[in-house]
Amino acid sequence: MIVLHAVFPIEPDRFDEALDHAATLVERSNEEEGMVDYRAAVDVEDESTIRFFEQYEDAAAFEAHTQTDHFQAFEAALPDLLAGEPEITRFDVESAAELDL
Repeated sequence: MIVLHAVFPIEPDRFDEALDHAATLVERSNEEEGMVDYRAAVDVEDESTIRFFEQYEDAAAFEAHTQTDHFQAFEAALPDLLAGEPEITRFDVESAAELDL
Protein backbone atom coordinates (compact mmCIF):
# COMPACT_ATOMS: atom_id res chain seq x y z
CA MET A 1 0.00 0.00 0.00
CA ILE A 2 1.10 3.55 -0.73
CA VAL A 3 0.09 6.25 1.76
CA LEU A 4 0.58 9.96 1.18
CA HIS A 5 0.26 12.83 3.62
CA ALA A 6 0.23 16.17 1.84
CA VAL A 7 0.14 19.57 3.57
CA PHE A 8 -0.85 22.66 1.60
CA PRO A 9 -0.62 26.15 3.18
CA ILE A 10 -3.30 28.20 1.43
CA GLU A 11 -3.58 31.96 0.96
CA PRO A 12 -6.37 32.98 3.39
CA ASP A 13 -8.23 35.00 0.76
CA ARG A 14 -8.22 31.97 -1.60
CA PHE A 15 -9.20 29.39 1.02
CA ASP A 16 -12.83 28.91 -0.09
CA GLU A 17 -11.67 28.38 -3.66
CA ALA A 18 -9.08 25.86 -2.45
CA LEU A 19 -11.76 23.99 -0.48
CA ASP A 20 -13.93 23.76 -3.60
CA HIS A 21 -11.01 22.28 -5.54
CA ALA A 22 -10.26 19.88 -2.66
CA ALA A 23 -13.88 18.72 -2.45
CA THR A 24 -13.94 17.90 -6.16
CA LEU A 25 -10.58 16.16 -5.93
CA VAL A 26 -11.68 14.02 -2.97
CA GLU A 27 -14.99 13.05 -4.54
CA ARG A 28 -13.52 12.01 -7.87
CA SER A 29 -10.39 10.41 -6.43
CA ASN A 30 -12.45 8.08 -4.23
CA GLU A 31 -14.08 6.73 -7.41
CA GLU A 32 -10.73 5.61 -8.88
CA GLU A 33 -9.80 1.97 -9.19
CA GLY A 34 -7.04 1.09 -6.75
CA MET A 35 -7.96 3.88 -4.34
CA VAL A 36 -8.34 2.70 -0.75
CA ASP A 37 -9.26 6.09 0.72
CA TYR A 38 -8.73 9.77 -0.12
CA ARG A 39 -9.49 12.49 2.44
CA ALA A 40 -8.89 16.18 2.96
CA ALA A 41 -9.11 18.08 6.25
CA VAL A 42 -8.57 21.58 7.52
CA ASP A 43 -5.78 21.74 10.10
CA VAL A 44 -7.25 22.64 13.51
CA GLU A 45 -4.10 24.54 14.50
CA ASP A 46 -3.77 26.47 11.23
CA GLU A 47 -7.11 27.11 9.56
CA SER A 48 -5.43 28.11 6.29
CA THR A 49 -3.83 24.69 5.83
CA ILE A 50 -5.42 21.73 4.05
CA ARG A 51 -4.08 18.25 4.75
CA PHE A 52 -4.64 15.32 2.41
CA PHE A 53 -4.49 11.69 3.50
CA GLU A 54 -4.31 9.29 0.57
CA GLN A 55 -4.20 5.48 0.51
CA TYR A 56 -3.56 3.53 -2.70
CA GLU A 57 -3.54 -0.23 -3.23
CA ASP A 58 -0.18 0.02 -4.98
CA ALA A 59 2.22 2.25 -6.90
CA ALA A 60 0.31 1.70 -10.15
CA ALA A 61 -2.86 3.13 -8.57
CA PHE A 62 -0.93 6.15 -7.33
CA GLU A 63 0.60 6.72 -10.77
CA ALA A 64 -2.82 6.40 -12.43
CA HIS A 65 -4.19 8.99 -9.99
CA THR A 66 -1.55 11.53 -11.03
CA GLN A 67 -2.73 11.19 -14.64
CA THR A 68 -6.42 11.93 -13.98
CA ASP A 69 -8.07 15.14 -15.13
CA HIS A 70 -9.20 16.02 -11.59
CA PHE A 71 -5.69 15.67 -10.14
CA GLN A 72 -4.15 17.68 -12.96
CA ALA A 73 -6.79 20.42 -12.56
CA PHE A 74 -6.00 20.67 -8.84
CA GLU A 75 -2.27 20.72 -9.54
CA ALA A 76 -2.74 23.49 -12.13
CA ALA A 77 -4.73 25.61 -9.66
CA LEU A 78 -2.23 25.23 -6.79
CA PRO A 79 0.29 27.95 -7.70
CA ASP A 80 -2.40 30.62 -7.33
CA LEU A 81 -3.70 29.14 -4.05
CA LEU A 82 -0.53 28.40 -2.11
CA ALA A 83 0.83 30.61 0.67
CA GLY A 84 4.04 28.59 0.97
CA GLU A 85 5.73 25.35 0.04
CA PRO A 86 3.64 22.19 0.23
CA GLU A 87 4.99 19.21 2.17
CA ILE A 88 4.30 15.75 0.79
CA THR A 89 5.41 12.55 2.46
CA ARG A 90 5.06 9.11 0.88
CA PHE A 91 4.93 5.94 2.96
CA ASP A 92 5.35 2.46 1.49
CA VAL A 93 3.34 0.27 3.87
CA GLU A 94 3.75 -3.49 4.17
CA SER A 95 0.65 -4.01 6.32
CA ALA A 96 -2.04 -2.02 8.09
CA ALA A 97 -4.69 -2.89 10.64
CA GLU A 98 -7.49 -0.98 12.31
CA LEU A 99 -7.09 -0.47 16.04
CA ASP A 100 -9.87 -0.67 18.61
CA LEU A 101 -10.12 2.22 21.01
